[in-house]
Amino acid sequence: MKKNDKNIEICSVSCIHEDIVRHVDESMPADETFYDLAEFFKVFGDTTRIKILYALSSAEMCVCDMAALLGMSHSAISHQLRILKQTRLVKYRKEGKVVYYSLDDDHIKSIFDCGIAHVNE
Repeated sequence: MKKNDKNIEICSVSCIHEDIVRHVDESMPADETFYDLAEFFKVFGDTTRIKILYALSSAEMCVCDMAALLGMSHSAISHQLRILKQTRLVKYRKEGKVVYYSLDDDHIKSIFDCGIAHVNE
């Protein structure tokens, strides 16, 4: 192994392991799937949305609760919730005149918990 100018280890010979390349290529999702996945992870790139997801991983909450918790306006919370709903990270239910938000499913909590565990290592 040798290192390039960015101190990244690279092979010292040029060879292609065709069986490995073929195996990975056969299981490679369509480009559209990668685009959707990139968009999905892009949503996690905003601190406010991360705080909302954290809050909703602990309890179902209405906009008023989240605004009080995060010290933000109702409209700012609603704007972020709209983005989170569009990417199917949160869902809502109505109880009378109150709308409660929660994580869309257990996958979201798992992804979020994995992210927190990773940054806390």
